[in-house]
Amino acid sequence: MATLDHHSTPNSSISPPNSYSAVVLGGTFDRLHDGHRQFLKASAGLTRDRIVVGVCDGPMLVSKQYSNLIQPIEQRMKNVEDYIKSVKPELVVQVEPIVDPYGPSIIDDNLEAIIVSKETYPGGLSVNKKRAERGLSQLKIEVVDLVPEESTGDKLSSTALRRIEANEKERKLQLEGQF
Repeated sequence: MATLDHHSTPNSSISPPNSYSAVVLGGTFDRLHDGHRQFLKASAGLTRDRIVVGVCDGPMLVSKQYSNLIQPIEQRMKNVEDYIKSVKPELVVQVEPIVDPYGPSIIDDNLEAIIVSKETYPGGLSVNKKRAERGLSQLKIEVVDLVPEESTGDKLSSTALRRIEANEKERKLQLEGQF
């Protein structure tokens, strides 16, 4: 279950639903899984009007493990938009590709909050630093806890899903080579 954590201090109060007019978040969103869905649902819950989602593309994917197996950007963007619309259809959903860690978060002056995970909290701080340099207001940083993977207790991740796919492809090739 995704939980919200004010800034990154444990046991702090959770912002109530619809606290913000517009929020921003980002990610790769490859193979939309329960962790993504809970992150997106929690993010949608915090906003009453507009949600802006940057989906990593191009240079943002180069260092990802099994990057050759990442779904096409169009598919990932559509999956994100469709899911948010299914959760909160009244929201304006703005999904766009991002090729740097900031995307629209340092340009859009109508944003009020950035939604991050504990792992990406430093990115939220970096966004606010860039916004300050540009004379934009600071975003409230909302932290969503990520879902552990049932088998290992690790964070549920697209990398794990791509690793499974790569291993299955390799095993299939090995089996085909035996005949």
